Amino acid sequence: MLEFTWPWAFLLLPLPPLVYRLATRAPRQDAALYVPFFSALTRLQSDHENLTSGRILNLICCVLIWLLVVLAASRPQWLGEPVQLPSTGRDLMLAVDISGSMEAQDMIVGNRQASRIDVVKAVVGDFVERREGDRLGLILFAAHAYIQAPLTFDRKVVGELLEEADIGIIEESATAIGDAIGLSVIHLRSRPENSRVLVLLTDGVNNAGEVSPEQAGQLARTENIRIYTIGIGADQITQRTFFGARTINPSAELDEAVLTRIAEATGGRYFRARDVSDLVGIYEELDRLEAIEQDEQTYRPTRVLFHWPLGGAVLISFLLALVSIPWLSLSGRAVLSDPEELPAGAREA
Repeated sequence: MLEFTWPWAFLLLPLPPLVYRLATRAPRQDAALYVPFFSALTRLQSDHENLTSGRILNLICCVLIWLLVVLAASRPQWLGEPVQLPSTGRDLMLAVDISGSMEAQDMIVGNRQASRIDVVKAVVGDFVERREGDRLGLILFAAHAYIQAPLTFDRKVVGELLEEADIGIIEESATAIGDAIGLSVIHLRSRPENSRVLVLLTDGVNNAGEVSPEQAGQLARTENIRIYTIGIGADQITQRTFFGARTINPSAELDEAVLTRIAEATGGRYFRARDVSDLVGIYEELDRLEAIEQDEQTYRPTRVLFHWPLGGAVLISFLLALVSIPWLSLSGRAVLSDPEELPAGAREA
């Protein structure tokens, strides 16, 4: 269906005739130079201008140009058929830690070591692809928390934004878990109560931000937001040094107690991902969250069309400019350059 965003623009249609009728004409000035062969040039130009069909064509082109410009100004658009949005699903916010510790390469993929953030991108990206029917949002946090994608049905965009998240785009020296939960609450609190879900993934302890994880967890509980927390990182890795090999715990700073309390207080669960298989299994289990009915919604795809009439007006203006050039006068000047064709007075001069 064709629709005009600004239909009041059609009120401008009678503007040119009004200007023509009401505007004061510019005063005419007489020529001040004497040209011996002026009469010949005047005759040539008069012959060109007196072509009635040409003047009518010019008028038609000018009218058509104005109509197309006004039509473009009204911003026409084509509304497609209504598209049914999924009527079941969840409002699921993903909060991903991108602090400096997520660069630790304690994950084994195949026969090689991989960083935590690379594994998270792969596993969570696949999880996002499977969430058809859910509204997904993405929050990235380190020393501060930022909304990277508000709740949307566009899973492709959320996946791309997650893939583009790099360590260092946020101050990476600390981890603000409480701020990430609080920001999630702000974006989930307006959604239907039984569909509000937050999945928070981190490898550290809260040591930055304005809100503590416990306070943010209580706020989430008040707003009926279910939180699933995931602690990522291996329990031990072997490092080779000058003095020999030694075993260390790269997840020593992971605050599992706080993550567990937050999850249980809101009706969720805490998961521990020590390797890739653990992380994959966790997101497969999250995939089985119970779906709920939501209000039926539709939208109509919109295609903007104003550039077509505007382009047509520009094209006709260009053609009209070419037609309006006095080609006959220019050719007449070339003919008059022959001394035999010049008036007698001009030849004598």
